[in-house]
Amino acid sequence: MNADIENYLEKYADEIKKLFFELRETVLKSTPHEVGEKLWAKLPSYYAREKFVRLIPFKDHINVEAAAVASHKDELSGYKITPKGMLQIFAGKEVPTDILVRVFKETLL
Repeated sequence: MNADIENYLEKYADEIKKLFFELRETVLKSTPHEVGEKLWAKLPSYYAREKFVRLIPFKDHINVEAAAVASHKDELSGYKITPKGMLQIFAGKEVPTDILVRVFKETLL
C-alpha cells in the first residue's frame, strides 16, 4: 500500500480501516489493468490510465466515487447514493462486493 495512504488512514477507527482495506482489495482485483494508488486531491485514489476510483473515509462510513455507480443504482438500492453520485458504505453493513467488482471494472476500463 502507498505510504501516504497508510499515513492518511491512521486517524480512522479500526472498523473504518478494515472496511477501507476490503474496498481497496475489491478495486485492485476488479480490472486486468495495472491500478495505481496515491493520494490525489488529498484523497485515497486508484487509477488506470485517466480513469479513477476514490475511497473517501469518514468517521462511520466510506464514500466510493466511481463513474459507474450511477449505472448500477437499482442494484445498490439498499445503499445511500449522495447527490454527487457517491456510494456510501457504512461500517458494519455488508459490502456489495459482486456489484462493486462490476462498478470498478466498468469505471477503470
